[in-house]
Amino acid sequence: MSQALRDARNYEEYKEQMIKPENRPGFHLSARVGWMNDPNGFSRYQDKYHMFYQYHPYDSHWGPMHWGHAISDDLLHWEYLPAAMAPDMPYDHAGCFSGSAIELPDGRHLLMYTGVSEIITETGERRSIQTQNLAFGDGVEYHKYAHNPVITAEGLPEGGSRFDFRDPKIVRIADGTYRALLANDNTDGGGQMLLYRSDDALHWTYMSTLAKNQGRLGQMWECPDLFRLDGYDVMLASTQDMLPKGFEYHNGDGTFYLIGRFDPEKGIYEELSDHAIDYGIDFYAPQSILTPDGRHVMIGWMQNWDTCNLHTKSTPWFGQMSLPRELSVKNGILYQTPIRELEEYRGNEVTYENVVISDEATSLPGIEGRMVDLEVTVHPTDTLFDRFAVRFAKNEIYHTGVSFRPRESVLKVDRKFSGSRRAIIHQRRAKVNHNQGGIKLRLIIDRYSVEVFVNDGEKVMTATYDTELSADQIEFFAHGTVAFDVKSYRLEM
Repeated sequence: MSQALRDARNYEEYKEQMIKPENRPGFHLSARVGWMNDPNGFSRYQDKYHMFYQYHPYDSHWGPMHWGHAISDDLLHWEYLPAAMAPDMPYDHAGCFSGSAIELPDGRHLLMYTGVSEIITETGERRSIQTQNLAFGDGVEYHKYAHNPVITAEGLPEGGSRFDFRDPKIVRIADGTYRALLANDNTDGGGQMLLYRSDDALHWTYMSTLAKNQGRLGQMWECPDLFRLDGYDVMLASTQDMLPKGFEYHNGDGTFYLIGRFDPEKGIYEELSDHAIDYGIDFYAPQSILTPDGRHVMIGWMQNWDTCNLHTKSTPWFGQMSLPRELSVKNGILYQTPIRELEEYRGNEVTYENVVISDEATSLPGIEGRMVDLEVTVHPTDTLFDRFAVRFAKNEIYHTGVSFRPRESVLKVDRKFSGSRRAIIHQRRAKVNHNQGGIKLRLIIDRYSVEVFVNDGEKVMTATYDTELSADQIEFFAHGTVAFDVKSYRLEM
């Protein structure tokens, strides 16, 4: 074990003791200490779910990337393990960046990741070089491969950048060979996804370019994932510097998915459609896994690059993962629903049917809290109302809200009253389907976040907030006359 990894492990074990459990999310994985961003190596190994993550233990802001590590039986309760990797080799001295993991036929756990090193170019400029590397382990201890890096910029297709070449997604296909999907920048219109092939997971050759941005969706593409689902091949990716396209994509760094057909033998991907993955504020770099019972589950980093560096240096931890989401494809759309295991922790059910409010705000006895599973069904109406809203994490000063305007078919998440003192991204809107104002919303509220699932997962909107925990009221508001049903559960984790 290197001294850098030993130091990181000693530091995280010591500092973790200073963070009270009640000051963390109740059921979202957060940084053990310091900083967390992208999920890495999301995998199943030795009957446990493993989640690694981009990690800077020494500060709650981004820094030299390590790999943090946690395990779970149900994807809701997490146990921290010692940091898995530190930047301690010449090829990754500037950071161990994102990657993936699989179990090898011989029982070892294989991590494939991007190592970052710095060079001085011919013009005297300091630049980061990115290569792909391996580490082998037993679920706790990991050792970097003696012959790293295994993929370098040598052999990149014309126009491919050696400076932006990262985030390998490794899979083993039916014939026992391996494929790795890699994100790469290109001079011809931004990001592209490159496919590499290997017989043994050690020796790799470039196979094809699966997908190209060509100026369509932001600039550099990152964090690819690719899996078979409901007769299609779904590619997940994150992209930098988006331009908005109506309500489909927002400014800044965002996520998207492609629905298509993938031939792993020929290295061909045929795109059929693209859409945003999450329409809210805080969601990036998702990875997915196949559960033992055949469900495809996705988790993303629940943050936004444009708003993630405004907290103070004294903050003991920063960054959390989204709720695990079960995926399906219906009518060419990626549906996402909360992992069903969450329902096992529902308690204190409170139900109201056909509540009618008109130009007023109201609270309902028994519906409150900061760890709540809230189902709201708005009834169709002959005369459309102007607006309906649910406000939560609320007291006389603060609240975060989700509002629906049926005349515009728009759902909005809004955290401007959550306690933020900066002009950050406070609102996001999405076009939603409804039947004369009739719509279904499911709000999963944790201490510092909300994830809004619309019409049984047709769209999702995610936002984080840092409201003091004493703000625990939930309120319903209407402009016009609204009739709705509501069912609330206290989440008892």
